[in-house]
Amino acid sequence: MTIQDKIGALRNEMSNEGIDAFIVYSADPHMSEYLPDEWLEREWISGFTGSAGFVVFTKDKAGLWTDSRYFVQAPTELKGSGIDLMKDGEDGTPHYIDWIIENIPAGGKVGVNALATAHNNWKSLLDKFAKNDIQLVDQPLLKNIWKDRSEAGEIAPIFIHPTELAGKSVEDKLAEIREEMKKSKATQHIITALDDVAWTVNLRGADVDYNPVFLGYILVSDSTATLYVDENKIDDKVRQHLSDAKVSVKAYEAFFDDLKSMKDETILVSATSNQSIFDAIENDNKVVEKAAPGNLMKAIKNEAELEGFRKVMVRDGVAMVNFLYWLKHEGCKQNLSEYEVGLKLREFRAKGENFVGESFGSIIGYQGNGAIVHYSASEEGAKTVKDEGSILLDSGGQYKEGTTDITRVLVLGDVTEEFKQNCTLVLQGMIDLSLVQFPKGTRGVQLDAIARMPLWLNSKDYGHGTGHGVGSFMNVHEGPQNIRKDMNDQPLIPGMVLSNEPGFYVENKYGIRHENLVAVKEVEKTDFGTFYNFETLTICPFFKDSIVAEMLTQPQKDWLNDYHAFCEEKLAPHLEGEVKEWFLEVVKPI
Repeated sequence: MTIQDKIGALRNEMSNEGIDAFIVYSADPHMSEYLPDEWLEREWISGFTGSAGFVVFTKDKAGLWTDSRYFVQAPTELKGSGIDLMKDGEDGTPHYIDWIIENIPAGGKVGVNALATAHNNWKSLLDKFAKNDIQLVDQPLLKNIWKDRSEAGEIAPIFIHPTELAGKSVEDKLAEIREEMKKSKATQHIITALDDVAWTVNLRGADVDYNPVFLGYILVSDSTATLYVDENKIDDKVRQHLSDAKVSVKAYEAFFDDLKSMKDETILVSATSNQSIFDAIENDNKVVEKAAPGNLMKAIKNEAELEGFRKVMVRDGVAMVNFLYWLKHEGCKQNLSEYEVGLKLREFRAKGENFVGESFGSIIGYQGNGAIVHYSASEEGAKTVKDEGSILLDSGGQYKEGTTDITRVLVLGDVTEEFKQNCTLVLQGMIDLSLVQFPKGTRGVQLDAIARMPLWLNSKDYGHGTGHGVGSFMNVHEGPQNIRKDMNDQPLIPGMVLSNEPGFYVENKYGIRHENLVAVKEVEKTDFGTFYNFETLTICPFFKDSIVAEMLTQPQKDWLNDYHAFCEEKLAPHLEGEVKEWFLEVVKPI
């Protein structure tokens, strides 16, 4: 079926069911960012492959709402579909609920798939629709038209993440979760996010590309814990691991049956959980809508997890330096595509001890493609990389001890002075954020401007966030912390790991982004409060041929020279021959 065929079939279903508008979110029942193949509903119906965005269909109109990361990519993928791009956050772009209200009749009906709709979204829809006499219904229409939908449950074995790497036992984690349940007077707690599930029981899996998680739910009471999972994915060793932690196992499909049988419980569940969960429990129980306690616990890395990050950064840094040398001296002369360069980068990483896989699909953006923030080079149609211009390389690895995410810009040939100046502005912002010291209670939004200030002073900016949380051998994007313009009330806490990645993009010319991972740490207590700063975790140099040294302040030069000395100390012992000679030149002080 073509995209037009799919949309036509959907509109036939809408007509049959009396639906005036239908919303397709980018979600699965666990509200994941990266989705199992069988839940790529929005991608299937629209052709848009970005990780964020949703599409709304009426009888004669359609709109895709997505953020600035995809403003370049989306028009290409939507071409000929009849779906209009709605640039979320831009002046003049209507809120999607307002757009629906404007484009369907009063008394109309809007359908969604409740399993793939977060409860907080459902509530927002209900609230606004009620004022306009519009009905909201759970009607999973794609079920009827996506005939070749892949089946869930391919057998990807679940394996144990040992306590020495996790830093905390399952029993201790459950005890801490139960303490938080008591504060809310909750008798039951539902854990739905896949990374929260995996973290709680110290298990990892391979049900979702790039993320070492598995499909499952957890139900916790004051004395019991049950993991709902495909039992074909667990062996006797995993079953014993769970039994030792007093966690019972039930079939994944039994979850909703058990929810429907619950009566007179006080149930703690996140408002970001799917609406079908609330439909199953809210009539016969008291529901406490509150963030899953384990979500914040997971974000605050213990010392074993932080040490895991430090170890894998050496491995990842060695792989990156070897790869960057190869690309600059050999790869750019071999007429390889961006896609092939990405495969080569994976080869270099795969040589590292305990490498499990990539932490996301590598973004290999040569010249103008670097301006597509979440560019993904396909095997067909990728640009040929040559020894000219620049290339943006955003990639990461999953290792048993930790997760990496790094972006570097490499000059492969002649670049303009304008490019070097913009590259330096972005680097200044990244360095300034690396140097910041801030009081306890500071939110990410309060630090975001520091990374943007060099660009702002030149009337320039970037559309994406400056930093996201990163998991420990877990999802590369993790909450609740972040550093971005949007208000997020979560303070930064020692142990949290985040990215530091300002950028700048010139459409059809080049993209610039510099990214290191950092960990929040306590510096000192004074009469004015407790102060924190960032420990830089990533170990890989920056390149002088993309920097205008005269633009750097002395503190910025000092940071860069100290960072390169740190890179030399950690990586030089693991490098050899011409690569080492080149590396030692790269890290010389400016």
